[in-house]
Amino acid sequence: MSDSKLLRGTMILTAATFISKILGLIYIFPFSAIVGQQGLALYAYGYLPYTVILSLATMGVPLAVSKFVAKYNALGDYYTGRRLFRSGMVVMSITGFIAFLMLFFMAPVLATLIIRDPSELQGNSMDDIIFSIRMVSTALIIVPIMSVIRGYFQGFQSMGPTAISQVVEQIVRIIFILSLTFLIVGVYQGGIGLAVGFATFGAFVGALGGLAVLLVYWFKRKELLNRQMSESTIDHQIPLKSMYRELISYALPLSFVGLAIPLYQLIDLFTFNNALIASGVRQEEAEVAFGVFSQSAHKLILIPVALATAFSITLVPTITKSFINGDEDLLRSQITQTYQIILFLTIPAAVGLSILSFPAFGVLFGLGDVEIGGSILRYYAPIAIFFSLFAVSAAILQGMNKQKYAVIGLLVALIVKLLSNYLAIYSLGALGGVLTTYLGYTISIAINVWAIGKFANYNYRFIVKRLILISIFVAIMAFVVVIIKHVLELVFPMTNWTNTLIVLIPSIASGGLAYFFLTVRSHLAGQILGQRFSFLRWKKKRTEAQ
Repeated sequence: MSDSKLLRGTMILTAATFISKILGLIYIFPFSAIVGQQGLALYAYGYLPYTVILSLATMGVPLAVSKFVAKYNALGDYYTGRRLFRSGMVVMSITGFIAFLMLFFMAPVLATLIIRDPSELQGNSMDDIIFSIRMVSTALIIVPIMSVIRGYFQGFQSMGPTAISQVVEQIVRIIFILSLTFLIVGVYQGGIGLAVGFATFGAFVGALGGLAVLLVYWFKRKELLNRQMSESTIDHQIPLKSMYRELISYALPLSFVGLAIPLYQLIDLFTFNNALIASGVRQEEAEVAFGVFSQSAHKLILIPVALATAFSITLVPTITKSFINGDEDLLRSQITQTYQIILFLTIPAAVGLSILSFPAFGVLFGLGDVEIGGSILRYYAPIAIFFSLFAVSAAILQGMNKQKYAVIGLLVALIVKLLSNYLAIYSLGALGGVLTTYLGYTISIAINVWAIGKFANYNYRFIVKRLILISIFVAIMAFVVVIIKHVLELVFPMTNWTNTLIVLIPSIASGGLAYFFLTVRSHLAGQILGQRFSFLRWKKKRTEAQ
């Protein structure tokens, strides 16, 4: 794939992912205002098991199908990809329905694992937890089918259908969630459990919207796709059994690696509340902390991670092509390009969010839970860098057919997280869960980085130099933000929402301007992002002209 095609696909998915993440962040504010942090915890009780079951049902299908189709398209065989598409639609319909039945009937068992002895006076009841899990399970009937269609389009390096369907799916889901919860709680004075249950059902409604978009794209492009298939220069005539064996060899590692964040959260789901309650914390307080940890703070952190997610999607087919063609120079260039952008964008975002954790949480989620929310966010925010590096490094290994190393790293990390999480939370409170997440991701990233260096013959010297320079600029930015924040707090104590907003906005602006000025004046921004934003290179061009 040409660099321009890589950039185009990346920019489309980046824009869509950012829009989706921002919408997912924005809706949390009114949603949390309606149901509270305990309501967010209840939402997580349903949504996290659904996410894991969904990944098992789809088995990494979008990326696996994308990789499979891209491989055979590059060989001039469009027919094999179409056969996989047709068969995959049938298989995913069946596995999706089976997954729905599993989650629906497992709901009572999962509920007892989340909170072993719930107190209905202080926290969410067992019936509320079961209801939320069962309502979200319905989405499993539709989402697996979408995964096949998205993967097929991505195999043609067409990212538009995936991007647009993701945004539409999110918009439909959010409108449904906010409308229903407001009506249930605000108008009809219904319970939080009923409102959150219908909120989780929004996953099904949103999936209908996303599927409608994909079907529109399919019927618009069907004639072109059929013509490409008829013009295929070769037909490998691979039996379905062999085809699925190859697909599963891609899909199992892809599915497992794609489950990284949900699996970490699943471990927290089954240990967080129980560990805090065992240490003497009331259920209500434990659920508030879990709501912050798994939803509020987590949503904020995922914004800078959105870029890494977009890159991980586009990298698999492009790196696969470079790897198959034996173009090592292009492969290393793609790796360098990706690492630079991830570090350039996520490090300042994560550090800034950590410094401004209290005013950011107070403005976005209210001052009622700002102490626990700001405290968790302060220490949890830098995990965005780890999430991003893991997503990108795992995607690179997948593209090189070395995904087993990403799987090994993740397995080791999850075992460490599982063995240490309960004790860490029991001893350190909510921050224990943060600590074990850092520990696990450090292990995974170390293994991924080593494997890339070994099998891509990649030298990290240049990236280390870039990291040092970016870190220096971020340190200066952080100093500016701390000073501005401290001065503003002296004049505007953060005792009400307005003062907190006055502290937050100038602090963000000063940090952003400082980092922008330093990186543009040093030409770092132009060297990393110049191909995307030509204005970043104008000073360099003017200097060269003189």
